[in-house]
Amino acid sequence: MPVNADGLPETAAPPPGLVVVGRYEQPEGYGVTRPRGADSWLFTWTTGGRGRLRQGAAEVRAGAGDLVVFAPGVRHDYAVEPGAGSWQFWWVHCQARPSWAPWLRPYEAGDGLFAVTPAPAALHDRVGAAFGRMLADARWTGTGSPPVTAPQDRVAVAHGTAARELALSCLEEIVLLTAAAARPPSPPPGVDVRVRRAEELIAADPGAPHTVHGLAASVALSPSRFAHLFTRQVGRSPMRALREARLRHAARLLESTDLSVDRVAAASGFASPFHFNRVFRERYGVPPGAYRAGGQWLEPETE
Repeated sequence: MPVNADGLPETAAPPPGLVVVGRYEQPEGYGVTRPRGADSWLFTWTTGGRGRLRQGAAEVRAGAGDLVVFAPGVRHDYAVEPGAGSWQFWWVHCQARPSWAPWLRPYEAGDGLFAVTPAPAALHDRVGAAFGRMLADARWTGTGSPPVTAPQDRVAVAHGTAARELALSCLEEIVLLTAAAARPPSPPPGVDVRVRRAEELIAADPGAPHTVHGLAASVALSPSRFAHLFTRQVGRSPMRALREARLRHAARLLESTDLSVDRVAAASGFASPFHFNRVFRERYGVPPGAYRAGGQWLEPETE
């Protein structure tokens, strides 16, 4: 049955500095919700069945050969996908090495949710072997040789420095192999690079005081030409796209922080809390406070 991870032992969501690795085979009905996220990164590699992993409105359905990653502090939930019967997967909690960021960034599917998929079938055995080595290396005490193998139905916690570094090196191999071989989503065909750049500027900092004039200047277009081109290619005006980005950013802050609603509004670029409450309710169906209290982001999407 579903589990709220706030009550789980530390090995399920360890503090910074530890590396915890394990392999699960879970039946349908299993699920974990972390309302406050975790202090560590969470890496999952599906070997069979299917899982559903969500952060806010972003959702990934993982099958065999899919690496799905949650960043720290990101409210998230994951479960066996209904109808799949079961989900078999490796999982790792750790502090990711900074060098991994550029490898994961092209696969960002949500705010702190990365779906490195699809990995070619030819890599699956090597990735699985790397996870097996990680489980063995995490048990090394620093005396003698590291274990050659480890039972794959166990959870290992790498306490020692050498064990942690060996385990992280295995995970680095996994991230590099999958990120190099998978194909990140392609941008929509036919979108002008200047429009795409403006979208990137909005997404990078939705709370900034963006204006049509400022965005147009950043892509070397006149305001009128920029607004016309953006609206034609994106299907909505620059300011409408900015408002949507700000609302998504506000929703993520409500999900993952304890900031007051007024501070969330200000951090998301809304000068008036009253206006923020009104447009947020129009977009999500409930006011910000009720959205946070009711866990609206965990409700399944309707068809």
